[in-house]
Amino acid sequence: MQITTDLPGALPPGLPDPATAAQLEALALDLRAAGLPLLRSRGELESLAADGFVYSPVLQPLLCGLRAQIGVRVTSAAEVLQVAAACGRHRVSLTVRGAATGNYGQCIPLAGGLLLETSGLNRLREVDASSGVFTAEPGIVLAELDRQLLSHGREQRLLPSTVRTASLGGYVAGGSGGIGSLRWGFLRDPGHLLGVEMVTVEPEPRLLQLDARAARPLNHAYGTNGIFTALTMASAPAVAWRQWVLEFEDWSAALAAAQQLAASALELKALCLLEAAVAARLPWPQGCPAASGAAHRVLLLAAPDATPALESWVLELGGRLSWSAPQGQSRGIPLRELTWNHTTLHVRSQEPGWTYLQLLLPQPEAPALEALRQRWGEDLLWHLEAVRSQGRQRFACLPLVRWRGASALQELIDQARDLGCLLFNPHVISVEDGGLGVVDADQVEAKRAYDPAGLMNPGKLRGWI
Repeated sequence: MQITTDLPGALPPGLPDPATAAQLEALALDLRAAGLPLLRSRGELESLAADGFVYSPVLQPLLCGLRAQIGVRVTSAAEVLQVAAACGRHRVSLTVRGAATGNYGQCIPLAGGLLLETSGLNRLREVDASSGVFTAEPGIVLAELDRQLLSHGREQRLLPSTVRTASLGGYVAGGSGGIGSLRWGFLRDPGHLLGVEMVTVEPEPRLLQLDARAARPLNHAYGTNGIFTALTMASAPAVAWRQWVLEFEDWSAALAAAQQLAASALELKALCLLEAAVAARLPWPQGCPAASGAAHRVLLLAAPDATPALESWVLELGGRLSWSAPQGQSRGIPLRELTWNHTTLHVRSQEPGWTYLQLLLPQPEAPALEALRQRWGEDLLWHLEAVRSQGRQRFACLPLVRWRGASALQELIDQARDLGCLLFNPHVISVEDGGLGVVDADQVEAKRAYDPAGLMNPGKLRGWI
């Protein structure tokens, strides 16, 4: 079968050459003069050259072994300005790295150059007492940010399942949704990112303050068009979420229950539906019975006032309560680390022959799921997440896919699209192809304005190429 451009066979054309030895020495001289700690050893650079792209057998051979030629750690916006100026003067490409918890090679340099490591930019700068709007630096780990927001009675609206390790800047630059998307939609929806402080990459870089509208093109841009030094975002009132595991013997009943729960008036932070074959492959919190392999599971994070309704409703829905405990008070793995891309991580840790896709299912969901199952059988295992998309309750599907080669994966992608699924492809490296597949003119224009030489994370913004 003819492989389409959905699955890359090579790195993109038009990549700049790696920096020359002379460029690197001139750059290093400038950075040392500024008192910045340089990372130059092979071991240091290799340790900064990996993210979750190994989930994809398509990306792994393309990105494995790629790394920066020099690295630098920063702790302030002033230091970021110095790095940006040096890269601009010496025409050395620059890639920003957060915690590297992404899955698509977002922070893997394709053309060498400098890697800017931002974990030292990690302060929560302020929280507005009346609105809960906060400003934080990009390197702050999301779990630590939530801990500090809790002292103000607030929490983040959206979180990835990698909350314990992911950074705020990396999440906004390379993520899209996750825990909280059931209620709050996706990171690029208006109302989440309210402004950014950012640095341009030029011989004389600028430190800019952008409002919500101007910041929009930097959201989910893989760090191709500006360097975050602070982000201003909306938060939500803190809730003492409770973890629930519900079991269903029948798949149709489990799917119907998930649909009804997602559309209910219950205050839910997350709803995840796992086919029995997936649930049986996962670890579970201490005290939660292991999955038998015969029952499908619905995982919930619910507000305390949902308890009376859930206890009585689950039986009407054809299920049973398997386990419940307050979040943060159970031992072992938390329930939220069995959802979203952690589901794929756990399965692959035991059986690396699996990969995955990311789909937004058409409504009703059952016909598309049944048609795909008829074609792919046990090579496709269901994992659904309830989300809010353009004001409507929908289901994202992150199915486990047994790797049978690029041709089979492409056939699966084509069939899913023909059935009305919207694909967010995790087997590509560009911003556009991992999203809606179209060039965002505003992102390209922002790159023209803030990175006129095209030095930032080259090869990742197809519209620029």
